[in-house]
Amino acid sequence: MSDEQHADAAGASGPPARGAVVVGGGLAGVTAALALADAGVRVTLLEGRPRLGGLAFSFRRGDLTVDNGQHVYLRCCTAYRWFLDRIEGSALAPLQDRLDVPVVDLARPAGRRLGRLRRDALPVPLHLGRSLATYPHLSLAERAAVGRAALALKGLDLTDPALDTQDFGSWLTAHGQSPRAVEALWDLVGVATLNAVVGDSSLALAAMVFKTGLLSDPGAADIGWAHVPLGDLHDGLARKALDSAGVRTEVRTRVTSLSRDGRGTWSVQVPGETLHADAVVLAVPQREAYDLLPDGALEDAGRLLDIGTAPILNVHVVYDRKVLDKPFFAALGTPVQWVFDRTAASGLREGQYLALSQSAAQDEIDEPVAALRRRYLPELERLLPRTRGAEVRDFFVTRERTATFAPGPGVGRLRPGARTRAPGLYLAGAWTATGWPATMESAVRSGVGAADAALGTLGRPRPRHLFAFEEAA
Repeated sequence: MSDEQHADAAGASGPPARGAVVVGGGLAGVTAALALADAGVRVTLLEGRPRLGGLAFSFRRGDLTVDNGQHVYLRCCTAYRWFLDRIEGSALAPLQDRLDVPVVDLARPAGRRLGRLRRDALPVPLHLGRSLATYPHLSLAERAAVGRAALALKGLDLTDPALDTQDFGSWLTAHGQSPRAVEALWDLVGVATLNAVVGDSSLALAAMVFKTGLLSDPGAADIGWAHVPLGDLHDGLARKALDSAGVRTEVRTRVTSLSRDGRGTWSVQVPGETLHADAVVLAVPQREAYDLLPDGALEDAGRLLDIGTAPILNVHVVYDRKVLDKPFFAALGTPVQWVFDRTAASGLREGQYLALSQSAAQDEIDEPVAALRRRYLPELERLLPRTRGAEVRDFFVTRERTATFAPGPGVGRLRPGARTRAPGLYLAGAWTATGWPATMESAVRSGVGAADAALGTLGRPRPRHLFAFEEAA
């Protein structure tokens, strides 16, 4: 539908819808576009790639549909859960009934290597009491110290800006946490959620993760993940929802410049076309946002370039037989971090396909595939005895060199909010000031925040259903 047709259709039933352009088709951009369209705004979504979904996508490899990396969410991720509901994808990415994480420690003797992190149907903090008391990968004294640190963490004020200046590792040391406790618990969870070890993590972000996920509600840390390829959700269903909402979606369309005229109208330049809008949501990575921002749009746009990035490496192995009975597990005493069974989701009909998610992978992200194969196949043989007689039918890696922003101390002051100094121009992305680390939850929250800010400029009411997740948080 053309811009003129959109305007005619709106005018037939009421005042003409005012227009917005969303630049970027990741989760933040798709969310912003849906939120604006749901409020009656005429929206055009522009994405440079041939697909939607940003850094949570799928691709074809032979007969398999492969996710670029393993993405999970928690029950406390109320915004992402809203997004799944909005695109009618919740049933395809279900949550555990109750948190249960198998943890295998190769440093322990055979027969004593399996522990579990799980919750009971009890109020906080008793919901984790039995699990912590019986967690075999820590000594009795370490378990007690973990409990004391958790209570101290619960008492932190997340609005205190001083927390962003401290690193989580130093705080844990000051609260009696041994190196073993850091390895077997704090980093086990923190590396996967923050994409950094505790010493490289802002206390503010780490406290937010642990307080929200483990100390807010008994079910907050229950884990959910897509049982279909991510592309089915973030591209296929998202595109269907956008189409139904009347959003004009253009892929393979890269924005080259933004400008605003004296009447307050924005011009968005793409190859061969200039789009005009009353509001623009810039939902692209921070370095791309820096390149597109008009002069003066942020007080110090150079801060965007000071937001570091952190990589994630994913190792994919296809065996000729089933070697793992669990849907996933975490590992200690080995370079392997988390292992997921992606057999059914990928469409594999014979054998088993495992995906290893390796966060904070600065030391490995550029290693050759052959070197990674020599490292990880023997580790899988140590972890999973049934792999020792199995044939490896495929081995490949996917690399996201800038998977997330680096969550180090001081990053909070660098993350801008949704509003800019330029009227009608808004920012979205997991790297913006959502209070969350770089997760799907943060991306969706940023899209909602940018849409909310834009609606005021566009003179549109705030749809009640859009912010229902805030009440559930």
